[in-house]
Amino acid sequence: MRRLLMIDLDRAWDLHPQVALRDEPFGALVYHFGTRKLSFLKDRRLLAVVRGLAGAPTARQACASCAVPPAELPRFGAALGALARSAMLVERAPAAGAGDGAP
Repeated sequence: MRRLLMIDLDRAWDLHPQVALRDEPFGALVYHFGTRKLSFLKDRRLLAVVRGLAGAPTARQACASCAVPPAELPRFGAALGALARSAMLVERAPAAGAGDGAP
């Protein structure tokens, strides 16, 4: 049995700057121009989450904004983890003042 590793959903993530998404009838193509890797997103909700990562403070909040139920977070976390392991996603530094108690 293959073990699926999740990303930390409580961290900020984004598409790698060299990654492009292209909508397709089945979902989307994800292409990394640096590594020349190609991935397929066949779940439109996962595509929405990936697109929402840039505007969300955490991956968990990107999932919540796309109506991903808590019971499905492990599956989405594993899918996002696979994208991160293939360098399609990168961890984003938190915004200045986020989480440090600053007003």
